[in-house]
Amino acid sequence: MVLSKTASQSDVSVHSTFASRYVRTSLPRFKMSENSIPKEAAFQIINDELMLDGNPRLNLASFVTTWMEPECDKLIMAAINKNYVDMDEYPVTTELQNRCVNMIAHLFNAPLGENETAVGVGTVGSSEAIMLAGLAFKRKWQNRRKAEGKPYDNPNIVTGANVQVCWEKFARYFEVELKEVKLREGYYVMDPEKAVDLVDENTICVAAILGSTLNGEFEDVKVLNDLLIEKNKETGWETPIHVDAASGGFIAPFIYPDLEWDFRLPLVKSINVSGHKYGLVYAGIGWVIWRNKEDLPEELIFHINYLGADQPTFTLNFSKGSSQVIAQYYQLIRLGYEGYQNVMENCKENMIVLKEGLEKTGRFNIVSKDEGVPLVAFSLKDSSRHTEFEVSEMLRRFGWIVPAYTMPPDAQHITVLRVVIREDFSRTLAERLVKDIEKVMHELDILPSRADIREETNHVVVAKKSALETQREITTAWRKFVMDKKKTNGVC
Repeated sequence: MVLSKTASQSDVSVHSTFASRYVRTSLPRFKMSENSIPKEAAFQIINDELMLDGNPRLNLASFVTTWMEPECDKLIMAAINKNYVDMDEYPVTTELQNRCVNMIAHLFNAPLGENETAVGVGTVGSSEAIMLAGLAFKRKWQNRRKAEGKPYDNPNIVTGANVQVCWEKFARYFEVELKEVKLREGYYVMDPEKAVDLVDENTICVAAILGSTLNGEFEDVKVLNDLLIEKNKETGWETPIHVDAASGGFIAPFIYPDLEWDFRLPLVKSINVSGHKYGLVYAGIGWVIWRNKEDLPEELIFHINYLGADQPTFTLNFSKGSSQVIAQYYQLIRLGYEGYQNVMENCKENMIVLKEGLEKTGRFNIVSKDEGVPLVAFSLKDSSRHTEFEVSEMLRRFGWIVPAYTMPPDAQHITVLRVVIREDFSRTLAERLVKDIEKVMHELDILPSRADIREETNHVVVAKKSALETQREITTAWRKFVMDKKKTNGVC
């Protein structure tokens, strides 16, 4: 006799979440369901899938803050339903944003009078900040060219090939030619002399990077400023500088205070910085500061009154949450100069610990610099058997997310791994990561080389494919070999 029992159709409130029918049936993934489900079931279903995401604290690829104090978390949740754009309805939040702008402007040595207000705005991140700064440069250049009776339809901007993709977006979206200074082996930032050589009468600005994402290095803004002053004198041009300090803007003032990169240099007209990086705020906040009011054309500022009062606005978006603005203000008053300095010094010390630990293995070349953004970029001394991509892949077994990537032109033959040292990356984690990298290298040593796998799997490399494509194909074949080996060596 077969016993069977159908699921109870009684009130769902009596069932535990995992005993309900909502976890026994698949929900449509790309179309809305016809019927509602209980809030407990919806929460559990989503929460279960999110468990498969990586651990943000172990995501060493990201510069973005992954930890804040519980008190700040409370402030964020209390303001999560406030729309920042409603300035008349939320005047205190607007005031806090203005205070942040002025604090950051003073941090960057803006030439402000005693009672003068700084010119700047909070943005969703440095990408929006760069778009706004670029638009201001483009409009200023166009206005000047119109006044001189010259063509104004072919603007360009000079950067290094190491710039973040947001600069490429700006150039493409707003029809500005991007003139890139190529890199070379051993020199992975923009060469200021080559940058100035690329400047012409159509250059709206030169963009310098304070903290390259590739190796953390600060570009020499002081040398760039001095060279550009001389060229402007010779040509009569007025080519300015923008500093993309997305990563380094909250680092340099605290541990390299004598470094001249900011508004102390006369040609620096605007600076962007990411509050959600070393500004120590969760993702979603950036800042752009202008040297003075003349550097932000008035015609780019919109005035609206349908929310209750005249409100000037210069942003690419409209509605956005207030939480990150409030969180930034919390960090600025909570930590102060002393607190930020302590955090940045700790990050630098932990970076040195990691760097020295990797050097002791004898397996890696260190590509990053000791001065700059606290990160360690490194490459294999011997990549004839295995690649940096394989090291990156195997580290995921321990929970670590460490990116591997190739350098931009003309150093694309160099592949590196990069570990970003954030506030929440402790000395203990640094030491643990070194041990796990040693384990990975030991395991790689006993695995077949790439050449062996090519021969065993009859893998044929097409000559026309790029080095990166070839490396990825080899890594895929190597991974298949490892997985097949695990299947045969399993314990029943």
